[in-house]
Amino acid sequence: MNEHQPYVPAGTVMKDFNWKTVILGILLGAIFGSANAYLGLRVGLTISTAIPLAVVSVALLKILTPIFGKPTILECNISQTTGSASSSLASGLIFTIPALYIWGYDAPLIQITLLAICGGVLGVLFMIPLRNYLIVKEHATLPYPEGTASAEVLIVATGGGGASASSVFKGLGIGALYKGLISFLYLWPSNVSITLPFIKKAVVGVSTTPALLGVGYILGRRIGAIMVGGGLVSWVLLIPLIAWKFGGMEIWPNTLAYLQSKGLDPSVTTIGQLSPQQIWDGYIRIIGAGAVAAAGIITVIKSVPTMIGSLKIGIKELRTSAAELDAGRLRTERDLSIKYVILGVAFVVLMVTFIPGIIGNETHIIMRFFSALAIALFAFAFVTVSSRIVGMIGVSSNPTSGMAIVTLLGTGLIFKMLGWTDLTGKITALTIGTIVCIAASIAGDISQDLKTGYIIGATPRKQQISELLGAVGSAFFVCLAIFYLGKAYGFGSAELPAPQATLMKTVLDGVLDGNLRWDLVGIGAAFSIVVMLCKIPPLPFAVGVYLPLNTMTPVFIGGLLRHMIDKKHKDKKEGADKTGDHGILIGSGLIAGEGLLGVVIAVIAVIMTKAPKFLVMNYSPEWLGQIVSAVIFGGLGWYLYWVADKSKQKA
Repeated sequence: MNEHQPYVPAGTVMKDFNWKTVILGILLGAIFGSANAYLGLRVGLTISTAIPLAVVSVALLKILTPIFGKPTILECNISQTTGSASSSLASGLIFTIPALYIWGYDAPLIQITLLAICGGVLGVLFMIPLRNYLIVKEHATLPYPEGTASAEVLIVATGGGGASASSVFKGLGIGALYKGLISFLYLWPSNVSITLPFIKKAVVGVSTTPALLGVGYILGRRIGAIMVGGGLVSWVLLIPLIAWKFGGMEIWPNTLAYLQSKGLDPSVTTIGQLSPQQIWDGYIRIIGAGAVAAAGIITVIKSVPTMIGSLKIGIKELRTSAAELDAGRLRTERDLSIKYVILGVAFVVLMVTFIPGIIGNETHIIMRFFSALAIALFAFAFVTVSSRIVGMIGVSSNPTSGMAIVTLLGTGLIFKMLGWTDLTGKITALTIGTIVCIAASIAGDISQDLKTGYIIGATPRKQQISELLGAVGSAFFVCLAIFYLGKAYGFGSAELPAPQATLMKTVLDGVLDGNLRWDLVGIGAAFSIVVMLCKIPPLPFAVGVYLPLNTMTPVFIGGLLRHMIDKKHKDKKEGADKTGDHGILIGSGLIAGEGLLGVVIAVIAVIMTKAPKFLVMNYSPEWLGQIVSAVIFGGLGWYLYWVADKSKQKA
């Protein structure tokens, strides 16, 4: 029996899906997606736009009240869901497409648009049969932090709920102000790092940003601790070990080429001359990719019952009419029929097989057919993995590029065995990775949106239709932004380094040219297997190995604060739950505030064609700025703890 009670009861009829909300979502998604693309090409990271889209959707629909009438919470949710599917296209595209241009292949705009549409459609379709398992049945175990935060924002912004709206908007204001002070005015650094004594090149750090602190508070201590454990293995164990054991060795040629593309001084030739960051970039990422690959495979294997269960339900639905299915279901339980999933996937497979321009103009039909099957297989597996990852740790920490690397490794090995190792083979393998990467990226984002819908009482079918329309409707605009950014500045340049795509090129070159360091991949895989045998979830650990340590530590700190509050008020948990944990509300606001201003900064960067820096505070000595950053971040953590403690005391 499902005990969850949505904010809008299943029996309530309320305006939700209409062209007003869908068109607004597509336009917002195109804007946010283009900004996200620029951000990713600059720094290799994208931001989750679910919460900012929730805030902006509510604001714009309220402004349009004199024309269209007062918006409902479900209308705002449809607009947010449509836009989120649109903007998440950027993550999959910027992690792979620039590599085509770096190889010298001038991919036409129509090709990358079709790649985006194929990946977007697959990501949405494969999440349909998984929703009941991952969103509904695991509601208590997978928090989906951005989805939960978006639900809180929608509830309080549209004027309801037992939770206090002021806490969310206080957090939102603080998060936006904090982000503005470090990314517009640069009043203090956004990272604090300490070089450990007695351990060569060992560095620990904290990204002193409010969003990650808020994510950690929502997630709790356990997942944050596992992720930090993976990060510590990279930065305190592996980097010093590589520097000590192999410091006198010359940098591997393919690694040297990759690091030089990111600005490495040509005079640096040995591993010992590299900084900890460069060792991490050139070597640890390959180990991390191996860890994520193994953990992803383990997660896929563990998810087989989920996949089989969802397919059984789907096969059963094939024998049942839509009217019969709906007759026995509440409004909040109605998904798109599995028939549309099968038809949609078949359509994508046929498109890839019979339209030469999607995965490369020179590919023959056998290669295209094999590629289409590989796309369907990898996409279904990694949609499941992606949804589960973001359920645990949030969209911002979803290792989408790690899943793309797994796809490239698998596809590249098969291509090598078949002798498809020329440029056509590389382009085909990379475009397969592009579609899978987009599917995994979209699945992570829309999982959060489906969680939001589940909490507030949306109709899943209408969300899923809006997601499909959003992915298809804005694909051209997001691809147009990427296309012209590449034409203007060149991918791999100082202005647009495209670090993730450069890494994909390095991996695929290594596989097909036979010079990939499989020993590093194997080391990473061994870590995941050992961690699994110790009964520790391997995926968050592998993500910790793969991502920078400084992004893991604030998540752990936020989780630690939540643990301290829960332990202090464990006798008041039941009463506190009834009134709402204002720490979670503040945390949701911090995520929303930083995310919203992050998109604003990215849009300004696109307009100015450079990162906006209106004032830069130069600290001398450098450690003084880090102390300022640590003190202010500590103050933010104290405020979060104080608000949560105060709300628990009132409970």
